[in-house]
Amino acid sequence: MSFNDNDMPQFGGSAGNPIDYTLGLSAFFTKVYGWMAFALVLSGLAAWLTGHNEVIAKAIFTGYTPMILFGAELALVFAIGAGMSRWSASVVTTLFVIYSVVNGLTLGVIFIVYELGSIVSTFAVTALTFGAMSLYGYTTKKDLTGIGKMLFFALIGLVIASIVNLFLQNSMFELVVSAIGVVVFIGLTAYDTQKLKAIAYTAEDQESMTKLAVYGALDLYLDFINLFLYLLRFMGNRRN
Repeated sequence: MSFNDNDMPQFGGSAGNPIDYTLGLSAFFTKVYGWMAFALVLSGLAAWLTGHNEVIAKAIFTGYTPMILFGAELALVFAIGAGMSRWSASVVTTLFVIYSVVNGLTLGVIFIVYELGSIVSTFAVTALTFGAMSLYGYTTKKDLTGIGKMLFFALIGLVIASIVNLFLQNSMFELVVSAIGVVVFIGLTAYDTQKLKAIAYTAEDQESMTKLAVYGALDLYLDFINLFLYLLRFMGNRRN
């Protein structure tokens, strides 16, 4: 599926709350990247706080707390997706903010395991890679739908392989899985960006546009975080 100005459908929005589509896709993607950046900042602050506060770290990484937080993250992601058609934009946005904070708390482990310098450099590489692939997904005329389906199945295999390695604890297998993970999320970044170009034009008013922007921000946020974590396994210097 390729898009150009002549292919773009036009919607007028509701009579009481119309959308100005003269701003085009740029207005929608400004919202998407804005919410994504905000979520990354919240996650980063929560992760830093966890990694530098022994009391919080012990509370999060002991007992059943990690499993509870993981379950809460899954529940929030599913709730955001399921609530798109039922809940208001403010509710969806609040759930996204909560998710980014909870995820940040669990990511605090990277500040315990890795040196700060390698975390910063890996984040910079991730940002540049993500930006390049998202730009490609936005500008390419090539239909990425087929690639997206392949990447989805690769993602399922990646999850299964990661679970298997929890029992194997094989370092070489982990490197292979990490390399595949980098490729998968580089591809998903481009695919998800292109997908959002189509989703943007399903908005009927400002309320639905905000919800779609938050949903898109969640998609790209997950791509960014996973790409960062897989790259960190290669680039990160562990603390002694």
